Amino acid sequence: MASSDTKVVDIHTHMYPPAYVELLESRKTIPLIRRFTGAKDPRYIILPAEAETLDKISSAESETASASAPAPAPANLPGRPVTSHYSSLAQKLHFMDTHGIDISVISLANPWLDFVPSETAGETAKSINAAFSDMCGTAPGRLFFFATLPLTAPPETLLAAIGHIKGLRYCRGVILGTSGLGKGLDDAALVPVFRALAANKLTIFLHPHYGLPSEVWGPRATDEYGHVLPLALGFPMETTIAVARMYLAGLFDAVPDLRMLLAHSGGTLPFLAGRVESCIVHDRHLVREGRVGPARRTIWQVLREQVYLDAVIYSDVGLKAAIDASGVDRLMFGTDHPFFPPLTSDEQGEWESMTWNKEAVTKALGADSEGARAVMGGNAVRVLRLYEEE
Repeated sequence: MASSDTKVVDIHTHMYPPAYVELLESRKTIPLIRRFTGAKDPRYIILPAEAETLDKISSAESETASASAPAPAPANLPGRPVTSHYSSLAQKLHFMDTHGIDISVISLANPWLDFVPSETAGETAKSINAAFSDMCGTAPGRLFFFATLPLTAPPETLLAAIGHIKGLRYCRGVILGTSGLGKGLDDAALVPVFRALAANKLTIFLHPHYGLPSEVWGPRATDEYGHVLPLALGFPMETTIAVARMYLAGLFDAVPDLRMLLAHSGGTLPFLAGRVESCIVHDRHLVREGRVGPARRTIWQVLREQVYLDAVIYSDVGLKAAIDASGVDRLMFGTDHPFFPPLTSDEQGEWESMTWNKEAVTKALGADSEGARAVMGGNAVRVLRLYEEE
């Protein structure tokens, strides 16, 4: 195990407890987990663009149901294969050991509990968070977690859930999507939630899921371009838009103790923050309303005072922009495991999601430099209190 000042920490790494997998397997509409005839692993289908493909395959399967021999699996199945990396704690620890990761802050991946009915959301969240807490308890000091909120539950249930997760020994924050209570993160109804999280020192790990409308990608995308456009462009833009809306709504000022950790190095926010600023100071509506006065905090200030960024960017070019925007003391390493597995080598070996992101840190900051050590683990240990078992 590395010394306290050289630990490698992965703050962007997901798990799917068995109960969550069973919930997805029971569903008929996305998000769902579906088995296909002839396919080795079931598929996790979450993107709206994949729904049409799923419908076509389902229709084809219905037509061949009476055939004497089962039809082979279609060449282009929707979704991603659900391997043991999704739910196996042993696999998570193996991944960590293989890549020299000392600590992981695990979290449920999108779409979390956004689809769960209001009347069951509270108990479902409690069950999922208990599963994460139990997993962390099997490897104390190596595993912590971001909890999941029952956002579809009544307000009193949602606020009670925050109080509950604060008492979970290994919980260090919450993972949150951009839809909030259904109207986005600039919804004034979220202010009590943000205040409760801030008061309990629970960092929000903001992660995208909904992307951009499928029409943006054009008619060729689904059949010809795979998942590249929605994942590479849709997810980062979703995060950028969500945080810009929060900023314009004044939510960072309304809850000054709120702390957010943005997935994928903040989307395109580090690159576009200057443009956001220019649009604000030149917007006649905002100026007329007196919202562009000398007391206004710029989006640059918010990035350096209330926002942290992960380092899941795969390139030193993007990482340098993130460092310039938020500061090297606010970047935290991540892998996005179990997504983006190697396709041409053994999944039990080395993953590019680790090596590319680690190489980006080395290229941007220098091998074993103070800044590199901070990004690779020191910042996470300090900010998320990973030295404590509360």
